[in-house]
Amino acid sequence: MGKDKKLTTRSDDYNQWYLDVIQAARLADHSPVKGCMVIRPNGYALWEKIQRALDDMFKETGHVNAYFPLLIPESFLKKEAEHVEGFAPECAVVTHGGGQKLEEPLVIRPTSETIIWAMYRKWIESHRDLPILINQWANVVRWEMRTRLFLRTTEFLWQEGHTAHATSEESEEETLRMLEVYRRFAEDFMAMPVIPGIKTEREKFAGAVRTYSIEGMMQDGRALQAGTSHNLGQNFAKAFDVTFQDEQGQRQFVWATSWGVSTRLIGAIIMTHSDDKGLILPPRLAATKATIIPIMGKKADPEVVLGEARKLAEESGLGREIDIDDRANVSPGWKYNDWEQRGVPLRIELGPRDIENKQAVIVRRDTGEKQFVPRDKLPAVLKETLEQMQKDMFARALAHREENTYPVEDEAEFRAKLEDPGGFLMAHHCGERECEERIQAETKATIRCIPLDAKQENGTCPFCGKASDKRVIFAKAY
Repeated sequence: MGKDKKLTTRSDDYNQWYLDVIQAARLADHSPVKGCMVIRPNGYALWEKIQRALDDMFKETGHVNAYFPLLIPESFLKKEAEHVEGFAPECAVVTHGGGQKLEEPLVIRPTSETIIWAMYRKWIESHRDLPILINQWANVVRWEMRTRLFLRTTEFLWQEGHTAHATSEESEEETLRMLEVYRRFAEDFMAMPVIPGIKTEREKFAGAVRTYSIEGMMQDGRALQAGTSHNLGQNFAKAFDVTFQDEQGQRQFVWATSWGVSTRLIGAIIMTHSDDKGLILPPRLAATKATIIPIMGKKADPEVVLGEARKLAEESGLGREIDIDDRANVSPGWKYNDWEQRGVPLRIELGPRDIENKQAVIVRRDTGEKQFVPRDKLPAVLKETLEQMQKDMFARALAHREENTYPVEDEAEFRAKLEDPGGFLMAHHCGERECEERIQAETKATIRCIPLDAKQENGTCPFCGKASDKRVIFAKAY
């Protein structure tokens, strides 16, 4: 997208605006392989920031990284019946290799539970071998029919944690611990408020006993599942005959969890914060936190201005996270627009008058607010402004969610609110799968989760009239 071309506005076409933001910020591009994407350097730098922050959080909770194969014997998926039924339509299968037909087809991993549990069978013998707390950063392939950059692509990057435990209590504790890690990451780093909750039986992961998720609200009122954590019970241990000798000398099946987030988090950042000018990045995840725009003026000595810009960068305290836009063939206004589209949190303007007055001008990407800052106070002000911007972005997103969350009591109100204005509907539900399926078929809304903090409250399902003891979150979703 050329810098002279404006982005589609959110009010005109939200879906096209989303794609325009990605293109203008140079985050990703469509691949020659249908449904796949190329993550460009700007997008990958954002993924690296996500990866580093999460990896630290995983290691703080005792997890270690490993790597497992991309290819899985087809027979492995068939060992856990519910799992294979859930993933069969999405699997890509390799039937030939080295110019010959394979004796057994190999599935390109849609997720890695089966290959990992085949290995855990070799590694686990005694209760002393437990727990195993392993995570892997990897790519997976799911043959999606309808794709959208970052949100749903045939191949995507993610992390998947797979843990093994001696007791049911430990596996449930781990499942909820990692859900809380995801909640903290979403809110503290992405500045995106989320609701942690449990999925319905219909929406849970194929092969899980219980699935938990964090759900965020995008600017158009739709929900986005931003992370999931699954208590797998003993399902995979039984499928792969993974047992351990307990302290009493008895053989027991191992208890398991798995949990993951993916590059769809980049889509969540775009749709939670960005505006009609382009991308807005939360400072804690911005690879470039500020860029200096030297303003030459007609009489300015370019070498003097650039020299001062370099000094300012060194004094900033931002290290490699500050950039100087020294392109001579474009105007300052063009540069402003370019960096706004890229979502860099702060712009620093530095011209001859600023040099003379020993100051710089700081402009916030999210609000456009300008500050004239003395050079000797610049490092402190940059730090304070970035921290304030992070807090303000979270506060705006939280206010948006609260303003667009509605308790509804009956079917007519449910349908009306869902269409206009949309958002999260807090409604009772009977808990029956058939009713849940009917609601989705008729309204396109799904139960996003049953919030962990849902209050006990007697009511009736607005669609079938049966009794309910708590409200759930309904929304249209990505």
